[in-house]
Amino acid sequence: MTIMPALTTHSDLPPEQEEIRAKCYHPTGTFVEFEKEEVEQSITARFEKQVALYPDQIAVKTRRHSLTYAELNRAADRVAHAILEKRGQASEPVALLFEHGLDAIIGYLGTLKAGKILIVVDPSLPAERIVSMLENSQAAAIVTGHKNLSFAKALTKTEHQVINVDACDSALPQKTLGLQTSPAVVSQIVYSSGTTGQPKGVFFDHRRVLHDVMVQVNLCRICPDDRIIEFRKLSFGAGFKGLLRALLTGAAFFPYDVQRAGLAPLADFLNKEGITIFSPGISIFRHFINNLSGAEKFSSIRIISVGGAAIVHGDVEAYKKIFPESCLLVHGLSSSEAGLLSYYFINKKTDLGNTFVPVGYPVEDKKILLLDENGKEVDPGQVGEIAVQSRYLSSGYWRNTELTNARFLADPTGGDERIHLTGDLGQTTPDGSLIHLGRKDLMVKIRGYRVEIGEIERALLSHPHIKDAGVVAWEREPGEKYLVAYIVPRQHPAPTISDFREFLRGKLPDYMMPSAFMFLDSLPVTNGKLDRTALPKPADKRPEMTVPYAPPRTEIERKLSQIWAGVLSLDKVGIHDNFFDLGGHSLAATRVVSQVIKQFQIEVPLQTLFQAPTVAQMAAVITEHQGKQLASEELDRILKDLESLSEEEAQRLISDRSGTANTTD
Repeated sequence: MTIMPALTTHSDLPPEQEEIRAKCYHPTGTFVEFEKEEVEQSITARFEKQVALYPDQIAVKTRRHSLTYAELNRAADRVAHAILEKRGQASEPVALLFEHGLDAIIGYLGTLKAGKILIVVDPSLPAERIVSMLENSQAAAIVTGHKNLSFAKALTKTEHQVINVDACDSALPQKTLGLQTSPAVVSQIVYSSGTTGQPKGVFFDHRRVLHDVMVQVNLCRICPDDRIIEFRKLSFGAGFKGLLRALLTGAAFFPYDVQRAGLAPLADFLNKEGITIFSPGISIFRHFINNLSGAEKFSSIRIISVGGAAIVHGDVEAYKKIFPESCLLVHGLSSSEAGLLSYYFINKKTDLGNTFVPVGYPVEDKKILLLDENGKEVDPGQVGEIAVQSRYLSSGYWRNTELTNARFLADPTGGDERIHLTGDLGQTTPDGSLIHLGRKDLMVKIRGYRVEIGEIERALLSHPHIKDAGVVAWEREPGEKYLVAYIVPRQHPAPTISDFREFLRGKLPDYMMPSAFMFLDSLPVTNGKLDRTALPKPADKRPEMTVPYAPPRTEIERKLSQIWAGVLSLDKVGIHDNFFDLGGHSLAATRVVSQVIKQFQIEVPLQTLFQAPTVAQMAAVITEHQGKQLASEELDRILKDLESLSEEEAQRLISDRSGTANTTD
């Protein structure tokens, strides 16, 4: 591929963007520019400077605990000493196995202080996926605590590979080690879904991470008086970046665990803690705003940065309606490989017309290119693959030279910059703003999660009774996609949909589970490849089930059947059809239970749908509780709590497969 010279970075923003950004300051005016030369150090060196500047200021606050910068530093130093005692000073991959919270943050900093390469592992992931990450990274040890100790040992071949920080010698020093780590040393590997069906690890050096933090800090003028909330786990790129933009500026960091807390108390939490920077994923943002009463005031929030997927006009209108004049909405485009690429500021006066919501203008030190299939720059207004040229890119894909060489290209001018092909499509507006048009390849966003179709297909094809399989993401509503699996079985009768779902639950996270399954005699093929465009879109009809259709027999069953069908967009639902086999997921479950409560005026816990997933079973539950109708005030409270649940919280309540809840924070 021949790459043409990069597009010129837009150093001069349009007047309206300059005007909005000029107001992007904390009211105290304590912002200090993150200087370019400060990226030439280690992440922990920058953190320790903040410790020296703000030792008594809150660094991290969870539901149960808070640590000052000095306290957090001492705790991280103790973890670092424990790791060094077991593993020495060699730079090697080390996995962290902690839930979302304070322990994970301490472990994160301690592992970096020990000069190790981080792999943050979410213990709720399927064991098979975790093993794949550990094998690919060649992790030398797993750092964990009492809660996940047995799980960690089960993942390793020899017990000495596990470091239990909860059992570390209390005599270990809690003073800074003083190790000198080069900014060119690898700091972290972040795993995401891979096109080969295996998770792929994007890895970064300290310089690349610090540069991305610098860009975000300077764009939003983050200062020591800011209070930043983060919903995403450290195992996601956005999660650890949210942590660092707080801890590397002296700001306070508030990890918010939606699986435990839910969204019902979030509005009060934002106000009580004086949160100034609110960065939810798009699904959390939409559920949050849809369940507000309208009376809430968010006077402290000055920045909303919604991530996970592109925002639409409805999201912008909700921001304008709910949040104060002083609050700005920041939209942008980022990737694990290239960090933040572009940004776009929105205030109450921003008029977007009828176009897409832009992802904006190139950030400092990033040049955005739009390329055709031959690597040549497309004409203005035409669609091309988004590429980024910079010296501040990911180092590549861990232990995958072939993919690294395919996606990272040398500087065409012979300089020290490289070019990353993002696989995203885009076009520019007349003033140079970038419009994001989605994925070029098979990567899709499902409820804010980045998903590679190939990984789901590989999991399906590992089933002994599946001959061939394909997966397509269809759009039910603007911006809301769902996955459909197309299966060619090896035998008839084929295993049931329930069998396939149970098989996939051991291999894939819940957000990668197909919502519907279709059985075909063969998959359409063009030029030897699966022709996804020829796969049929599921009709709004009841799918073929192993259980024959049985019509409602009673008035209660008739009403329930209508609720099931309405939520699942089906023409009919039999009384013995399993809700989850019909494509129901956790968010759909909350809608079903909410309607059941409204219709029958009784309390139905969300878990009931898991225990009674058919119309007939739910009808029996309702019949048993007839005569126990709730008072209107109690009914309203239950409905509000239910409708405020996040997807993760609903999933945990329906079927908790992760064991006991974390109670350390």
